[in-house]
Amino acid sequence: MALFTDQEALDYHSQGKKGKLEVIPVKPCATQKHLSLAYTPGVAKACLAIKDDPSKVYEYTNKGNLVAVVSNGTAVLGLGNIGPMAGKPVMEGKGVLFKTFSDVDVYDININQPDPDKIIEFCTMLEPTFGGINLEDIKAPECFYIEEKLIETLNIPVFHDDQHGTAIISGAALVNAMELSGKKAENIKVVVSGAGAAAIACAKFYQNLGVRNENIFMFDSRGLIYEGRAGMNPYKAIFAQDKNYGTMEDVIKGVDVFLGVSVKDILTPAMVKTMAPHPVIFAMANPDPEITYEAARGARADCIMGTGRSDYPNQINNVSGFPFIFRGALDVRATKINEAMKVAAAKALAALAKTEAPKEVLEAYGVDSLEFGQDYILPKPLDPRLLEHVAPAVAQAAMDTGVATVTIDIKQYKKDLKQRMKASKKRVAAYVASYHLGF
Repeated sequence: MALFTDQEALDYHSQGKKGKLEVIPVKPCATQKHLSLAYTPGVAKACLAIKDDPSKVYEYTNKGNLVAVVSNGTAVLGLGNIGPMAGKPVMEGKGVLFKTFSDVDVYDININQPDPDKIIEFCTMLEPTFGGINLEDIKAPECFYIEEKLIETLNIPVFHDDQHGTAIISGAALVNAMELSGKKAENIKVVVSGAGAAAIACAKFYQNLGVRNENIFMFDSRGLIYEGRAGMNPYKAIFAQDKNYGTMEDVIKGVDVFLGVSVKDILTPAMVKTMAPHPVIFAMANPDPEITYEAARGARADCIMGTGRSDYPNQINNVSGFPFIFRGALDVRATKINEAMKVAAAKALAALAKTEAPKEVLEAYGVDSLEFGQDYILPKPLDPRLLEHVAPAVAQAAMDTGVATVTIDIKQYKKDLKQRMKASKKRVAAYVASYHLGF
């Protein structure tokens, strides 16, 4: 059942202030003294301090809490290449999630530019202003090249969430699914349906968790990816099998994991029945998954099933990752988000699912209990504990691997995060309430 009507969705974006974000001052500007401090001549003191010591930009500006969400609108959600203006509501929404879940401020920057080299040039020029860059909804394979070059060039975190967000959250789910099924990552076989940004990033991340490359069978719209097949880019070729092992129906027999980042109904109940004992099915096509929850469980009662939807168990949702990953990276002024930080985030998510869910989470989802098991392998996206579990894990990994430029006390950091979010939520709630909207 739909949670809202089409008109309610449009009203949400249009009532009161248009859109979903607004820039507001956080310092007073009501007197002559305030004005002199905010701008000339007082601002010169901050400028000169930064000129003498560039690290002071984090002390006297908002750089350390500011992320650019950059998109050219070429691969927006399930909508495809709709362009930067049509994609802007999504990027604003990303800003809302950053602020709501981790108190990170965002400017959404939607650019009319398909050329990857020009996007790289553009993003490079943003470094003085932003503490990090979240690339969003840029189509493959350009997105791989853009991110790689920016990571090489910039000294701030660059993160393409369409790739790594999905990989990290599904990776956490995989860790717990393997524990429940009694299997080892190095022994499992995986079928991947889809060969775009998310699919390739997930497959790479699963390798970091121990899955062997030769045990990953990736399918694009033309079939299995194998050596010598026409129509492959270098990113797909990483996962080429040594020969053509047949159709997905052929290959999935005895396979442990199905990862779907493709189109609805591509996985049939008959195919699920041929999978290994306790099969893991991550069907993440939105809004209609590669197989429905009902069909998968009907075919195999022992399957561990996850989708991108909130109305079924085990939702694989990027919002469980990116706000907290950036929070941790920003707070240690990391120069990049590396693989160790991504793995730390996944393991923190996996561990949190094994703890007792608080009452407020149960109430938010209308359930009496949430216990680690077949239908609860990931913490719920609205679990307020995500911030104080994931962000510190990411920050610690950054310090451990030498990409952090400041050192923090993790124990104190967890306490500070809780207080920070309490204050932020209070401010945001009061401000939104002032518009008297009916949502």
